[in-house]
Amino acid sequence: MKKIITLGEIMLRLSTHTGERLSQTNKLTMHYGGAEANVSVALSRFGYDVYFVSKVPNNPLGEAVERHLKSHGVYTDYLLKGGERLGTYYLESGVGERSAKVIYDRKYSSFSNLTLEELDLEGIFEGAALFHVSGITLALSPYLRELTMLALQKAKECGIQTSFDFNYRATLWSQKEASQAIKPLLPYIDICFCGELDALYLLDIPTAGASLTKTEKLEYYYRKIKEMYPNIRYMSSTFRTVQSASNHKLQGNLYVNGELYQSKEHHIDQIVDRVGGGDAFASGVLHGILLGTLPPEQIISFATAASALKHTVHGDCNVFSVEEISQFVDHGSAKIMR
Repeated sequence: MKKIITLGEIMLRLSTHTGERLSQTNKLTMHYGGAEANVSVALSRFGYDVYFVSKVPNNPLGEAVERHLKSHGVYTDYLLKGGERLGTYYLESGVGERSAKVIYDRKYSSFSNLTLEELDLEGIFEGAALFHVSGITLALSPYLRELTMLALQKAKECGIQTSFDFNYRATLWSQKEASQAIKPLLPYIDICFCGELDALYLLDIPTAGASLTKTEKLEYYYRKIKEMYPNIRYMSSTFRTVQSASNHKLQGNLYVNGELYQSKEHHIDQIVDRVGGGDAFASGVLHGILLGTLPPEQIISFATAASALKHTVHGDCNVFSVEEISQFVDHGSAKIMR
């Protein structure tokens, strides 16, 4: 299968149980995850040879991360050991009208101190078909911004398709900082995951007309982005309607060759875990593009179904196979498969 390279930080996640706040709980559930790591796991389960490039401490937590990745078939050849600590984040689970809340504890993590000298980009990219990274990596340090730029440039020199997810996190940096870091990267991107708010606040695109529908607005923003960065072949995002912490509606969008394709709207009731839903969606889009044989309608239907299914399991990672997601697309939900 095709070789995939991802670059990013994997963290320890500590979550409260539903109905408990961080300030009152005495029990937390452990998981491991991070944007690029989640994409790695999903694409590995889809059958690709996925290599995750990162750095974790040389201690039992680092060993646990390696075991987690290997358990999902992700190659850890480029998972470096060293540094002081594994980045951590705390998730206070939402319920009803109370939203979930994330608190990061990742400063001075092993990954944030990763240096270019530690990576053999030539060897890492040898034979690769895709390189995926997200804006979260850029937010962690100025040096990681430089490293990401050099990695993208090297990937393009090697003829590798590139993928970038904006993944803006307001708790990590300002819109101005994100805009200044992301814009220089976009000339090296083939597949871009971004939406209306990214276009408005990170790319400074003028506001679409108020009379337009949300679909027409997204088409407008994608056309503008394409005019600015003609190298971007695919753009994708979701429309999410939040009715409560456990009840959402989700629809996927894929823009290619000047056309916007949309999935059906999924009504996700009784959400188990929303974290990683966007990464599951991105993985589904990347899978469809990598196959090279699916029409856009099928790509976006598969990707949105993958995200919808991710909401039904605990943890950051999508643990469904291509066959299971395709079956869900074909037969719908809430049926016993016999």
